[in-house]
Amino acid sequence: MAGRRARTGRGWDASPPRAGDGTTTPRPRRGRRGRAEETDPEAPPAAPRDESEVAREICLRQLAVRPRTRAELAGALAKRGISEEVSATVLDRYDEVGIIDDAAFARAWVSSRHAGRGLARRALANELRQRGVDGEVASEALGELDEETEAETARALVERKLRSARGEPDAVFRRLVAMLARKGYPPGVAIRAVKDALAAQSAEAAEFAEQIDADALADAEGELDRDSRPVD
Repeated sequence: MAGRRARTGRGWDASPPRAGDGTTTPRPRRGRRGRAEETDPEAPPAAPRDESEVAREICLRQLAVRPRTRAELAGALAKRGISEEVSATVLDRYDEVGIIDDAAFARAWVSSRHAGRGLARRALANELRQRGVDGEVASEALGELDEETEAETARALVERKLRSARGEPDAVFRRLVAMLARKGYPPGVAIRAVKDALAAQSAEAAEFAEQIDADALADAEGELDRDSRPVD
């Protein structure tokens, strides 16, 4: 009978009629929030965003993660297709208001990386160069890390590693000197720090340390280091 629901094996079929069968009209498709999606084919396209505004947003997102140098921000803008002219204008403005300060960045970088990772001036200089810090600005920041502080940090690093070091004194000596070299310590500083720490560790280590000519070894290591540097 028309108008009555069909009986099925499991009860009355209460499913809604299918669209287009003459019994109902299709409902508009709804978005995630339940609103009918409306489109206007005659609506004008959205105006392109101002390039300077886009550049500022990129910079602010970068700076929200950690402080950045001017060179780092310029690189991020270039990757996003921002023109050099707009990039320079935005970065100049950030320089003026102090949002970008390479000198402050360099000082903070040297302080935190030396205290946290025990890096010496040579390693820190390399990191600052990779981040585009001017050589003169980097040198000024590195000047705040004096030789005495560097030597004390090297000794503290060695003493901490010695607590878990295993092996013969000569093998331990080589590993610790290599560890300090990777952190940027000059051969003389590294060798003396390890020798002094070994001398205070045990009688066997002290006997081995007594045989080490720190000055001669430092000179030899220094020559090898100079020979291994690339020639410009």
